[in-house]
Parts: sequence; C-alpha cells; structure tokens
Amino acid sequence: MYKSIALAGVFFLFFFGMPFQTNAQYTINNIWMEGNVKTKPNIIFRELPYAIGSNIPTDSLSILNTIAQQQLYNTSLFNDVTVSTEFIDSAHIDIRIKVSERWYFFPLPYFRWVDRNFNEWWNTQNHSLDRVNYGMTLKQANATGNNDKITLGLITGYSQQSVLRYQFPYLDKKMHFGMGMGWQYYAQKEMNTATRFDKQVFTKTRNYIQNGYRANVNLLYRPNLFERHSLQIGFGKLEISDTGLLAQPKYLPNYAKSFSYVDVSVAFSKLRFDYNAYPTQGNSNEFSIYHRFSGGNNLTSFQLRNIVAHKISPSAFLYFENNTQAKILSNRNYIDSRVMGYGTMQMNGLEYYVIDGNVGSFIKAEVHHKLGSFTLPKKIGIGIVDKINKNLPVMKYNFWLKAFTNLGYVYSERPTNASKLSNTLLRTAGIGLDIIGIYDLVIKIDYSMNQLGDKGVYLRGGINF
Repeated sequence: MYKSIALAGVFFLFFFGMPFQTNAQYTINNIWMEGNVKTKPNIIFRELPYAIGSNIPTDSLSILNTIAQQQLYNTSLFNDVTVSTEFIDSAHIDIRIKVSERWYFFPLPYFRWVDRNFNEWWNTQNHSLDRVNYGMTLKQANATGNNDKITLGLITGYSQQSVLRYQFPYLDKKMHFGMGMGWQYYAQKEMNTATRFDKQVFTKTRNYIQNGYRANVNLLYRPNLFERHSLQIGFGKLEISDTGLLAQPKYLPNYAKSFSYVDVSVAFSKLRFDYNAYPTQGNSNEFSIYHRFSGGNNLTSFQLRNIVAHKISPSAFLYFENNTQAKILSNRNYIDSRVMGYGTMQMNGLEYYVIDGNVGSFIKAEVHHKLGSFTLPKKIGIGIVDKINKNLPVMKYNFWLKAFTNLGYVYSERPTNASKLSNTLLRTAGIGLDIIGIYDLVIKIDYSMNQLGDKGVYLRGGINF
C-alpha cells in the first residue's frame, strides 16, 4: 500500500510539478536608475522590455536584460549602459540600470566636402577647398531630457545654407506619438547639370546658379520597442539661373527656371540590432513611399531596404543587405532620374560613379572578423589637461577586418550611349578595415575593385553627435 502511495506521489510530481518548475517566474519589484543626470526616467522606461510589476519567466531574464541594454545604448544618449538584477527572494527581483550620459551640446565648426563622398572630393575634385562648406552648427541633443534634438546651422563656402530642425519623440502619455519640423535654405554657385560616362558633370558660375528652400513637418508613431511609422509633409521651391537652364534645359521637372512643389512621404521601419551604428546581430526592414505633387510633373518613388547581421562566433559575423529603389517618372528630367550613387543607394567600389535610371537594386554580402580593441589611457600627466581628461569618456576603439562583394543593377528606360553601367550587372568586391569608436564613430577603409577594372582605396565614415 505504501508503495502505491509513493508511486502515486512520484507520478503526481512528475506530471504536475514539472510544469510549475518550467513556468517559474520572477516579479519585478522595482527598477532603480543611476547616472541619468539629465535624461528623464520615462525615456529610460520607454526602452525596457519590462516594467515594474511585470512577471518574467526565469529563463527569459538574461535575454530581456540584454535587450534593455541594447535599446538604451541605441538611443545615442549614453556612453555606457549596465543592466543588472538583484534578487529579493525566490520570486521577486529588482532591476538596476546604470548609465553614463554623453555630452549633449556641441557648438561645432562645420567643414565638409559637397561631393557625394570623400573619395570623389579628394581624388576627382583634387580636394579643392572651393568645394567645401564651412561654418558653425549648434546641436543640442536631449534638450529637455526627453531625447529631443535641436539643430541650428549657419554655413557658407561652396553654398550658403541656413538650417533649423527640431525633433520631439513623444507627445502623449503612452509615448507612442512624436513630431518634428525643419527648415532649410541654400544657394550655390555650382550645379550638377549632367551625367556623362556615369560620372557627374558640373557647371560653375561667379554668381549663384541655383537656390531653394524646403520646409517640412513630420508625425512619428512608435507602437513598440522596434517598430516606427512616420508621415512627413513638405513644401519647397527650386530656382536655377539662365546659365543653369542653358547647361541643362531638362534639369527641373517642368523644364523651367523655377519649380515649386508639395510632397508627402510615408515610411515604416522595424529595427532590432545589438548596435544600430554597427550591427553584429539582428535585422531590419525599412519601406518608404514618396510622392511629389507638382501639377503635371509628379513623382512617385518606392524604396525597400533589408539588413541581416548574424554572429557566427564571438569575434565574427556575417552581414547581408539588399536595397531597391523604383521611380515612376512623369517625364525625363535630370534631377528625378538619379538612382545609384545617391543617398543609401551606394555600392562599394563604385564611389566615383553615378547611374541614372528608373529602378536600381543591389545586394551586399560581408564577413567580419574582430582584430581587437584599443583603449586610450585616461591620464597623461600634464597638469590641467590631465584634469580635463579625467572628465572625458573612455576612448575605446574596436577594429574589424572584412571581406565583401556587391551585385547590383540599374534599369534605365532610355539609357544614353555614354553610360556603361546602366542595364548591366554591376559587380564589385574587396576587403576593408572598420574602426568603431565612441559617439557611434564608424570609419571604413576599403580596398575594392569593380567590373571596369578600377581598383583603389576608399574612405567612408562619420560620427553621431
């Protein structure tokens, strides 16, 4: 009889006790924050995959803490983020979040080439100082502690520019809706008036050859951690001089000297990366539709971009990207026909080329291997400089070696005889070194070749202030 009772007990524990063990949970008792001197707590709470009172399966705690750390770091508000767990008892925990805030105000001298990339300016244009913009930009990130951004720019040199932008990510209590607005004016003495042999041709004058302005307002919707929707409405005006019209009679969509428009763009993105500036794990999907209202000269454009990063070891990962843009053109004007070589439509190894057409697409495959990292010492022993250095963030740099290949295609309904790259398979390959630093600094040094036999070293990069 006792054996029967014992067997029944074992039977009960096996079939009913195991689910309780498998479904064991922690309840978050509190979430503590440290280091957010300016950033408001609700901005940090918004990036967390849990909240006070959440019930978390025990086997998911580590994964959710990692997501919280990645999401906070990807706000570009912090230099360092640590998320840890304190166990109150077997069923209750506290979450501790420690952050180190970035500098948020940058009165920066502005110096930048006007060409599509550094290599075009340095080699094709012989790094001419006549082809640079310079001035001052004032950037205030996290202006009110709500991750809002203000940009004011006064720029001269190659072009006269004034820029004012403001972006506020959250308007409602649930922090789902945000908005932004912007204004830009520019005037230039040089204009890209044609494409010949898949390279830009410029016309330069002593007086301004083109000028224009653009204003826009946008509405943002973020229903969860990873998805974002946006609606932007803008209006603007472009004008060119008699010289510009003579150099390219079909430059503007209406074939005239002046062109006004209203446009609308709708975009969706879903990003889930360990580090947005240089993803080693995760994926993204982005889709946008742009439509310009301009009488009989409308333009509709679609763009789809997908990225997948997959770790194959702690020190190596694979990277895949495909990017496609299609345009419905009302007429064959010059500025609407630009496809490859502009914006995000960039192929490694074709830095000196642009391709006009109706549809462009490319795929990119890369393998990365981490060479190591280097941290600059904090103390240099030079009195007051040493004291200043102690207040600076830790300067750590990571180095990645990579090999890559690109395949692409640009379809042109009416290609010119001078184009060697439209309506043909585009092929490039090479190796490179990527340097990753603080403030989302990414510098890429590539050696690549293309199907035309061009070989060379190309430099790309930037920093996120």
